[in-house]
Amino acid sequence: MKRLVSAGYHRIFQICKCYRKGERGRLHLPEFTLLEWYRAHADYLSLMSESEELINSVATHLGNSSVLRYQGKEIDLTPPWERLPLKEAFTKYAPLPLEVALEEGAFEEMLTSYIEPQLGVQKPTIVYDYPLLYGALARVKKADPTLVERFELYIAGIEVANAFSELVDPIEQRKRFEEEEKKRREAGKVPYPMPEAFLQSLPLMPQTAGCALGVDRLVMLFTDAPDINHCVAFTPEEL
Repeated sequence: MKRLVSAGYHRIFQICKCYRKGERGRLHLPEFTLLEWYRAHADYLSLMSESEELINSVATHLGNSSVLRYQGKEIDLTPPWERLPLKEAFTKYAPLPLEVALEEGAFEEMLTSYIEPQLGVQKPTIVYDYPLLYGALARVKKADPTLVERFELYIAGIEVANAFSELVDPIEQRKRFEEEEKKRREAGKVPYPMPEAFLQSLPLMPQTAGCALGVDRLVMLFTDAPDINHCVAFTPEEL
């Protein structure tokens, strides 16, 4: 899709199937559906507002009010939603500050165990500005080069969407891919080929923002389903 943006298609979307090996749980399926869209001449702040508009539009078309009722919780969908820097989320909810969690390799544990369950409980929460380590495809924040312009949207403690201001510098992007590949090799994982066609298209790509929204999880929320199994025709175990 980013190559399409580079080719001049500046407002595009698709609804597609995605696959992730080894992920299974109440919120995870190895085969799931994403709505992904890209907008040229925009940044992650623009897509924060678009996400608000999109989900409120879904609520309106379903005949719902501005209040989403999910598993006994009432979530107010009225914009503006809560916008919370990730560093502040760690300070507010986690036993370790962000910097310490990164140093001790406890970032994922702090995020999933302490922070995510607190997000989007009264209103949807947009958590933004992630460490560079967790934004391989995202643009560095000018005011703080240790952060990238990335956000995740949470409703009722569930991550619904993930978005970036896209990195369009081919030299920096190649460097990040090489660093990721080095880590994969050191971990004994199968190496990935370098995406040369994508890298060669980046010089033609304008400043762009992109967002991926989990359709199955959105269905969970609007149907009050306790488990993602209720949102697909067949679970992996039934195929």
